[in-house]
Amino acid sequence: MKRMLLAAVAAIALSGTAGAETIKVGVVGPFSGPFAIQGKNFKAGIDAWMALNGAKVGDDDVEIVYRDLPAANPAQAKALAQDLVVKESVQYLAGFYFTPDAMAVTPLLEQANVPMVIMNAATSAIVTKSPLVVRTSFTLWQTSVPMAKVATARGIKKVITVVSDYGPGVDAETAFSTTFKADGGEIVESVRMPLSTTDFSPIMQRVKDSGAEAVFAFLPSGPTTLGFLKSYNENGLKGAGIQFLAPGDLTQESDLPALGDTALGVTTTFHYSVAHDSPENKKFVEAARAAIGNPAELSFPSVGAYDGMRVIYKMIEATGGRQDAAKAVDAVKGMAWESPRGPVSIDPESRHLTQNIYLREVAKAADGTYYNKEIQTFANMADPGLAAAK
Repeated sequence: MKRMLLAAVAAIALSGTAGAETIKVGVVGPFSGPFAIQGKNFKAGIDAWMALNGAKVGDDDVEIVYRDLPAANPAQAKALAQDLVVKESVQYLAGFYFTPDAMAVTPLLEQANVPMVIMNAATSAIVTKSPLVVRTSFTLWQTSVPMAKVATARGIKKVITVVSDYGPGVDAETAFSTTFKADGGEIVESVRMPLSTTDFSPIMQRVKDSGAEAVFAFLPSGPTTLGFLKSYNENGLKGAGIQFLAPGDLTQESDLPALGDTALGVTTTFHYSVAHDSPENKKFVEAARAAIGNPAELSFPSVGAYDGMRVIYKMIEATGGRQDAAKAVDAVKGMAWESPRGPVSIDPESRHLTQNIYLREVAKAADGTYYNKEIQTFANMADPGLAAAK
């Protein structure tokens, strides 16, 4: 495989020495299966960028090559990335909804001379695994630390944490617990669930029995988050006054119609709301909704993909379309722009995105639709988890 990768790199380098070329971007994500809506959002964000900015950088055409990874599967992710590099001759890899998949691909990057742009996977440590990784999404440390601050400000003293047992879940648990305890709070119990968990009733009973005033929860957005929040309501936790604290994965916009009025008032901290009030976001949402087809399905992975394409276009421009991963990454270090989510910049050392994190409350618009209303801003948040990841 190493010889195949090197041969592919050499072939691309020779082919890109003169004239206009087609620059291929390989995107790995869940385009089928239970998390297909997230892959659909990747594509909507990419399509929105290309609709608004064209499919060329200079004289070079840009082509997106998609590969489907329905659920977390590191071995398959690595195989798909190898296929994209060797058979499709992609110059850039992007996407990656789940952390284990992104982690599995990082060892290939330097050998293949290919940068990776993370459009969703949210474990802090990913950017430490290769100098060729750039993130345009968020991390669980970034979104969970502000929620701990919110809990303290509300006078909450005792919390139980409930998270999915994989990288982002551990990051969310650690970020919240470390911050909350430093501010004088108590974590009465920490529960980690297998990713495959679908019956949450026993978990809700543990929350009830814990004596906690609130539950802090994280699960990857998809069928499980919808099921978890429904179980919270159906098992009487909301009625019992046990507050619900979470990063915004738990109230993604595509789940709100199914949750209905039961989600009203639920607060989360996150980097993006489809309802963010800015000219840039209005322009983006119009294009992304046209791309996705069903406006109710538009959610946060779309903005990570949209900004990811901005970064890739800058990389292509900086390298003149030639394959030079190190030069491509260097070109975007320190890059800053006004995203649909607000002002963002790429930290030149960590290659992670500095951005605003918003406290949001599920609200109901006059037309009966539900949305995440931004009510407080934690400005210019870097990633507090990078120190822990090293």
